Amino acid sequence: MSLDASRADYHAQHARCLALLKREDDARAAAGRAALLPSCDALTHDTLGVVWSRLGEHAKAVAAFERAVLQAPDSADFHYNFAASLRILGRFEDAERELETVVRLAPRFYRAHSALADLRTQTADRNHVQRLEALLEGVGDDVDGELHVRHALAKELEDLGEPARAFVHLAAGKGRKRQTLGYAIAEDEALFAALERTFDKQRCAIAPQGCASAEPIFVVGLPRSGTTLVERILSAHSQVQSAGELQNFGVCLKRAVATKSNRVLDVPTIEEGARCDLAAVGRQYIDSTRPLTGAKPRFVDKLPLNFFYVGFIHFALPNARIVCLRRHPLDSGLSLYRQLFAVTFSYYNFAYDLRDIGRYYALFDRLMRHWQHVLPGKVHEVAYESLVMDQERTSRKLLEFCGLPWEEQCLEFHANPAPVATASSVQVRAPLYRSAVGRWRRYAAQLEPLIAQLRSEGIALE
Repeated sequence: MSLDASRADYHAQHARCLALLKREDDARAAAGRAALLPSCDALTHDTLGVVWSRLGEHAKAVAAFERAVLQAPDSADFHYNFAASLRILGRFEDAERELETVVRLAPRFYRAHSALADLRTQTADRNHVQRLEALLEGVGDDVDGELHVRHALAKELEDLGEPARAFVHLAAGKGRKRQTLGYAIAEDEALFAALERTFDKQRCAIAPQGCASAEPIFVVGLPRSGTTLVERILSAHSQVQSAGELQNFGVCLKRAVATKSNRVLDVPTIEEGARCDLAAVGRQYIDSTRPLTGAKPRFVDKLPLNFFYVGFIHFALPNARIVCLRRHPLDSGLSLYRQLFAVTFSYYNFAYDLRDIGRYYALFDRLMRHWQHVLPGKVHEVAYESLVMDQERTSRKLLEFCGLPWEEQCLEFHANPAPVATASSVQVRAPLYRSAVGRWRRYAAQLEPLIAQLRSEGIALE
């Protein structure tokens, strides 16, 4: 492939494609070439910001997005990307300024409204409820737009002490979106069943011959269960760095088996993956994380859905540590329902309906029990409630499992300056709080479908 070496936009688009393919070293090189060229215009700087974000280079992303908005101050898209990047670095006031610029330039830029609501706790004299209610009246047939506005209203009304009104908006927005998805829980049931079938007791009794690296600490669990909190505690340690939510392990496995589907994880990939060279997958995974990793002896990969890959990780990287977050089923279900995930990410389609969430929680619970049965001692489970109520004791056990000496600064996780590219980026920059424990009780009546489903699945709720 050849490029016009003088065209910054060509190099930037090349870098974007390379980043999507997880050819991260090549993407960095292409992005670096683009940034040095005098032909680098606003759109190219914005593209480079996206590339740097995908590569985990968040300071470079902020710089690129800032150049884009300076060159094109009337672009709502560029301001939005700049705001999202500022949030990752914990620059919340600057992010709020940029988001307000977005809604001034494009009032129907719905994602900006949900991002603004989530950026801080709203108060009686400082909120956006009236603006959001007016916006909702004109949303029309835009299902995703309505979803963003109703999520924003739900967040702000909850902050203002009106949980019943908040839940009305959640249910309306989620329900309308759910109707467009064509989702069936059977799709997920097949994945979980394939994992339990493939990694049975006999298979897991075989001694792993994988890559010997002990660098990775995988933090897994259902989204919104405390995975980011644990990642911040671990990465506050002098021997540990955060690599963010890497999709690298799943991508490396998919490449090794070369199954034909366009999904990273599906039943054929699970079945073929168990027969491939998992030691090679482990080595490729470690190599693929560079240069985000390697500066310290250990790193944290905090992709929640890696709970699917526990068996593969065991054989590919037998010395890696795996930590799984568990949370009360109703707090976990409510948090999933309250979260606005990327609307195009199909792996979270279960989160639009309370009964689907109950079914999915039961599948997750059974799979984690399966891993404990077939790979005893491989996964260290951390209860979110224990971490909140007894932070030091739980943190000490966590570090001990990971083979790390105790360091007092792990208790000061909120002072950790590392970027946070997850939905918890605001919360984990504050000291530990207990208000999220038992939050489900204020919505007990509205959660009846979830409660009934969990009970029918045999999940203990006390």
